[in-house]
Amino acid sequence: MVRQTTALPTIGWREWVSLPRLGVEQIKVKVDTGARTSSLHAFNLEYYRRSGQIYVHFAIHPFQRDDSEIIETSARLLEKRRVRDSGGKTTLRPVICTPLRIGSLTWEIELTLINRSEMGFRMLLGRQAVRNQLLINPGKSYLLGKKGVRK
Repeated sequence: MVRQTTALPTIGWREWVSLPRLGVEQIKVKVDTGARTSSLHAFNLEYYRRSGQIYVHFAIHPFQRDDSEIIETSARLLEKRRVRDSGGKTTLRPVICTPLRIGSLTWEIELTLINRSEMGFRMLLGRQAVRNQLLINPGKSYLLGKKGVRK
């Protein structure tokens, strides 16, 4: 018997999201429940201190296979965390917290910053970010709406 829970919005295996605090109006994410933590393509990381807090300044290429658009942004560093990638390699990555907007929903998520230039998606949305927020239909895409004309 399947127990019915409170209805949560359903997303597909890939969706358009925005990261408003980082100035990212749209970025295509791969929803990856095999990944615990979400990750964002970031490069040219520089750390600095402001009001006793450590921040990281970084650049983002928000669109797949397109390095022409660059968004420069900063966020407070939560910590550095060891993360194992799909190939089994462990790296120490900076972790930030930022709002994620998908459809009409917005909530805070943790993101690790890593150069994903060789990966198919500029951002992975891991299971911690979607837990208790969304259901996932792996056979569908863009259930909360397509944005722009980017593929």
